[in-house]
Amino acid sequence: MKTEMLSKLASTLLFGAALSFASAGVFAQSTVKIGSVLSVTGPAAFLGEDMKAGMELAVEEINARGGVAGKKIDWVFYDAESQTQKGLTATRRLLDQDKVDMIVGGGNMSGMAIAMLGLTERASVPFISTEGSTDIVTPVADRQWTFKSTADDEQVMERLADYFAKKGIKKVAFLGDSSGFGQGAAVQLKKVAARRGLDVMYESFNPADTDLTPQLGKIKAAGVQSVICWTVTPAGVVFLKQAKQLGMESMNLIHSYGFVDQRYMELAGDAAKNLLLVSVKFPVGAQLPDTDPQKQRIAALTKSFEAKYKRKPNQFAAQTYDAIYLARTAIERAGGSDRTKVRDAMSGIANWPGVGGVFNFSPQRHSGLSKDDLVLVSYRNGAFQLADYK
Repeated sequence: MKTEMLSKLASTLLFGAALSFASAGVFAQSTVKIGSVLSVTGPAAFLGEDMKAGMELAVEEINARGGVAGKKIDWVFYDAESQTQKGLTATRRLLDQDKVDMIVGGGNMSGMAIAMLGLTERASVPFISTEGSTDIVTPVADRQWTFKSTADDEQVMERLADYFAKKGIKKVAFLGDSSGFGQGAAVQLKKVAARRGLDVMYESFNPADTDLTPQLGKIKAAGVQSVICWTVTPAGVVFLKQAKQLGMESMNLIHSYGFVDQRYMELAGDAAKNLLLVSVKFPVGAQLPDTDPQKQRIAALTKSFEAKYKRKPNQFAAQTYDAIYLARTAIERAGGSDRTKVRDAMSGIANWPGVGGVFNFSPQRHSGLSKDDLVLVSYRNGAFQLADYK
């Protein structure tokens, strides 16, 4: 009798354990876990706070509508503090401890994103970067698990080349910072310049520099028709103010999409009055022609962002908002969070209407935007103005 009772007790315990394990398995699979690394403190925090807000809003909207493939998003966020090593530590934690299904966001620094992808590629985890450098997604043979929600620098340079052709500009100076963002753009400009017959001189500076007069003096003496500055740091304000001091403000001064931020324009003051910036359409959404499909999507995001954060969104919030929705789209098309299926689904996203543009990925191209998604803007009367549409 005692043996029979013990046997029944053992069976009951085993059955209970089996139910516990089964329940744990169901619980573990009841969410889609997306991890993000951005810098919301340190020098890069200028962009990071808005980028984080764009992600938060997208996650909240998706979960309020039932989640992804019937599962809520479990969003795990870490602040890299504008330090690549901390970004790598956060990436390892997301991969090894949090066991995320995807990572979205590369620290809002191109160099950090490139460092992070070394880890995500080895782990075979899909990674959607929200940073700018073309090197993040090329060569594709070495970046099979990596995608990005921003325009390639090559496409940006092609858009600028179109503008130069329209204005009869042939001789250009490129002044880029020494980061991966600045130097990666210089590489892409050299390719475009060779194709488009542009004569380009190249100068560089350190992101923390406060005196660019030596470089600007050389550029002025060379008699160029336009000067392109490529940085996301306050040194871009130094460029504008010192160019004005040297009498260069009428020389078709151009900043990159990384500088399209009202706070920078306010710091530059009158020195920004003749500036052009190459940008996605988001900052001038209300000025787009009604026939542009971006106009309504930009208006919708602006309304929901203002309702939640009591401030206007910028294009950095838009690119992270798009990135989360791209992740959702890939997971839904994959029918779940199987990593290989999600990667393949990302590669197949085409004509996808985001806020920042129309995305077209392929197995050969992991950056979804094109020069058609870009415009040139100026800054007047406290707001960005559409300066060159096509």
